[in-house]
Amino acid sequence: MKEFYGSVYYRKTCWRNGKKTTKKGLLSFWLLLLLAQRKAYPYEMKSAINEMSKNTINADENSIYRSLNRLAGSELLVSELLPSETGPSRRYFFLTDLGHDLLNRFITANILVFEQPEVAEMNPKNSSS
Repeated sequence: MKEFYGSVYYRKTCWRNGKKTTKKGLLSFWLLLLLAQRKAYPYEMKSAINEMSKNTINADENSIYRSLNRLAGSELLVSELLPSETGPSRRYFFLTDLGHDLLNRFITANILVFEQPEVAEMNPKNSSS
């Protein structure tokens, strides 16, 4: 077993699958962040998330739609159909109060923790070596 867990195959497979799973979870986070700032329709979300994440999240439209449907099903966001200046009406999504609350709780629990001195010291960029 030790040979398998140390193998190149295992390391590459775990990294690839872990990275894919992480991206799926992060897409929901980036969607919530975007929709906390403004209403948006799915077509523009791809480029907005790519820009906001400094090109670390590059989601396809199908992934965005699946995430939006899941988030809407959890009552974290809602949508409305608005007229477009060019072409058919567009479905714009925005956060509900529950969505804002969840995002704030997530940021407090998972991001602001990095500002605590004992956690910040663990960052290799902050080490004095």
